[in-house]
Amino acid sequence: MKLESPAALRNRDPILEVLRRVFPKEGVALEIASGSGEHARYFAEALPGLRWQPTDVSSAAIASVDVHRTEAHLPNLLPARTLDVTRDDWGVGEIDALFCANMIHIAPYAAAEGLMRGAGRHLVDDAPFVLYGPFRVGGHFDAPSNAAFDESLRARDPSWGIRDREAIIALGTEMGLALEDVVAMPANNSCLIFRRQARSA
Repeated sequence: MKLESPAALRNRDPILEVLRRVFPKEGVALEIASGSGEHARYFAEALPGLRWQPTDVSSAAIASVDVHRTEAHLPNLLPARTLDVTRDDWGVGEIDALFCANMIHIAPYAAAEGLMRGAGRHLVDDAPFVLYGPFRVGGHFDAPSNAAFDESLRARDPSWGIRDREAIIALGTEMGLALEDVVAMPANNSCLIFRRQARSA
């Protein structure tokens, strides 16, 4: 069954601008939490030099991504794979770029930890990681809408919630990921752009 996400349609062009600026022209781009698959389809078409690998932990999402893939007939859009970021090995080998949107606030904090750990493990040296979503800054929300969204998330599941940007950056630093830029996005979201630092010989 093909899923649809209105948010994916709204944010795909601003995100694509960021990806075009920081992602390599060629290689394997891994997408974590592909959801409906609309981002995977759109970005794979817009970035034909990259082999786009969609993943999700949800079987419904995997099925939706593959419907989009079948419809799109894009040679660089790979079959969706099941991936749990909390696993010690994602089973993807080395990757040249990583993208994740709107995942860490609708999952336990262990998912954010696993995401950053896996990024540090699988990205090749100097590879980019773009993390999109809402964040708290200095323990505060930039907009009342994000505060209300956070409250609704925690009401659904106490382990969910909008994460502190500083905490996510600190996690990245621990895993060899240096923050390169923070790009303000529509609807009070941001893209955090990390770069995998060179490993010591």
